[in-house]
Amino acid sequence: MTSEGVPFVGLTGGMGAGKSTALAELERLGAAVLSTDAVVHELYEGDHRLRDAIAERWGEDVVAPGGTVDRAAVAERVFSDAEDRDWLEGVLWPMVGERVGEWLAEVRARRPAPRAAVVEVPLLFEAGMEGVYDVTVAVIADERVRRERAADRGHALQDARAARQLSQEEKARRATFAIRNDGSERELAAQLSAVLDTLGG
Repeated sequence: MTSEGVPFVGLTGGMGAGKSTALAELERLGAAVLSTDAVVHELYEGDHRLRDAIAERWGEDVVAPGGTVDRAAVAERVFSDAEDRDWLEGVLWPMVGERVGEWLAEVRARRPAPRAAVVEVPLLFEAGMEGVYDVTVAVIADERVRRERAADRGHALQDARAARQLSQEEKARRATFAIRNDGSERELAAQLSAVLDTLGG
């Protein structure tokens, strides 16, 4: 347990490992949860600072009707150009961090307090963000299972996003807790419940 009373947990894992399933299970077990992917989506939909910065860099053709950012158009640029990707992350991640900070303050003011405040961050270690959290959890799964899950969502496991990620083994090594998610949901729940118990939540 932290001095603020609610442990701040960073949840990560490779494509197809089941991060979203784990996040949903943690919420069911009494944790407050947030997905940075959801935060990014909200920023693309409605943050004029991000929209204006993107339009200034790449032109109005990346802005969809209604003033929202065309995520597909942005993705085309950043996945093929490291300089553009670095620029976007430099603009985007401080905004995400601001939202996460606001959310964490609200969570820690709740009564009764949740068992933990968990944020799903796909590139947590790659972005060097582990020091922000009290503890980190890496969700890992058998490679065959990950490929099947990724294929079910229409992704190839070794696409540009996967290539940017650390290996599962490295994520597990760096994390405070490594959780296997290639069994049943009951087995996943038992592991996550044990983590919350260890945190005192």
